[in-house]
Amino acid sequence: MKPFGYLRARTPAEAAAAVASQPGARFIAGGTNLVDLMKLQIETPGQLVDINALGLDRVEATREGGLRIGALVRNSDLAGHATVRRDYAVLSRALLAGASGQLRNRATTAGNLLQRTRCPYFYDTRQPCNKRQPGSGCGALGGVSRSLAVIGTSPACIAQHPSDMAVAMRVLDAEVETLQPDGRPRRIPIADFHRLPGDTPHVEHTLAPGELVTAVLLPPPAGGSQVYRKVRDRASYAFALVSVAAIVQRDGSARLAFGGVAPKPWRVEAAEPLLAQGVGPYFSQAFAGARPTPDNAFKLPLAQRTLAGLLHSVKAPA
Repeated sequence: MKPFGYLRARTPAEAAAAVASQPGARFIAGGTNLVDLMKLQIETPGQLVDINALGLDRVEATREGGLRIGALVRNSDLAGHATVRRDYAVLSRALLAGASGQLRNRATTAGNLLQRTRCPYFYDTRQPCNKRQPGSGCGALGGVSRSLAVIGTSPACIAQHPSDMAVAMRVLDAEVETLQPDGRPRRIPIADFHRLPGDTPHVEHTLAPGELVTAVLLPPPAGGSQVYRKVRDRASYAFALVSVAAIVQRDGSARLAFGGVAPKPWRVEAAEPLLAQGVGPYFSQAFAGARPTPDNAFKLPLAQRTLAGLLHSVKAPA
């Protein structure tokens, strides 16, 4: 690990200004992803700005009838929150499907959204990776790609987004609340928060340098049956090969988002009305343009079968 400076910020404005003023500086809270990347010298920030003292650790009702989830709310606390369990069950279930109890006790809401890919070529500094070193190439293309993305990719990158929580946030139509370095607040729809790789896979989100995530906003509860189903190689402490977050209403309509298949949580709202015709028509549109590799082509039928099984279980009598 390379030497770095350390600042414990006292206010959100101080934190945002400190990171904006020094190129390469990073916010740190739980550190469950960043510290690992620093040990491997994939991330080499010259300055860490600790935001744990900023008071962004509360879950509060909003005037609109939704929830405001502070950026520093720990994953375990959010998963166990009574209102989340009752009204946003898909979020609670997604959180409990991620990582381990020890990591959930430290990991934060903002950190979960911003965690970086677990593509093995990103983590192996001997291999080319455009996400880690722009312009170096993508070792996963033509390499071992079983766990990687099948849609939303580009010739520059086929890495997948690892978060379970973000998939649930996407199906819930969350918004990300931020504080910009100039002191102005901003709200970013979760659909626009993560970026597809294109020609710049190292640019993973729409935050400006020094822009601090302060909260995630959930709209009023959507009701319906809320399910998160995760398919992985082992029963715990494993990232998704395929996951599905679903909110299914009594009339059969549904919101659907997928994890493990794309560089960001994958939701195609325009395809959702096609569920009235069956899973096949929906899936054909939602995954139109998929470009799997020979290693991970199995993810497409796996995703379709996982969705079909999920919908059958929701419709089945208790």
